Amino acid sequence: MRIVIVEFMTLDGVVQAPGGVDEDTDGGFANGAWSIPFFDNEVVGGLFDGGLATAEALLYGRRTWQGMSVAWPPRAGDPFADRMNAIQKYVVSDSLSDDEMTWNTTRIPGGEALDRIRELKEKDGGDLLVMGSATLARALVEADLVDELRLAIEPVLVGGGKKIFSEGGDLRTFELVSVTTSEKGVNACVYRRVAGA
Repeated sequence: MRIVIVEFMTLDGVVQAPGGVDEDTDGGFANGAWSIPFFDNEVVGGLFDGGLATAEALLYGRRTWQGMSVAWPPRAGDPFADRMNAIQKYVVSDSLSDDEMTWNTTRIPGGEALDRIRELKEKDGGDLLVMGSATLARALVEADLVDELRLAIEPVLVGGGKKIFSEGGDLRTFELVSVTTSEKGVNACVYRRVAGA
């Protein structure tokens, strides 16, 4: 399986709390919901829909999974929601218990996460898609496990917050596969890891 990360991202590289004011206020982050003015179904929605279309399973961090597992089941009947609800999911968490696993989800303990994700990556099949989950996405980038980045780069600066790219990391090369620009100035970019580079 390929590991694909899809994120809303500001011009200054922040991925924290794109969809809600109180979505993630860690570190005093007060600029939540920054992506809402720039969303459109065709370009930005299409970036996420395209990622989900080739996914065999979804992979989340705890906080994102908890929000998604509440948000999507009530939206049944919409094709995107139906796909979100039906697909296999994995959540990396030490604080959730296996008894709390709903929404077609398997828990991966945090201490085993990278080894278990490497095992999933070695399986045949569709993509393992990470939506949001900034801390998990960053760990996957740092471990060089990411095959594709699907980034909705939005024309806004928020001045700080969670990012998926660490400073001082190893050199890694990605190739630009596609870029589509929305009327609201969002660049929906797809980058694939260049093997051996």
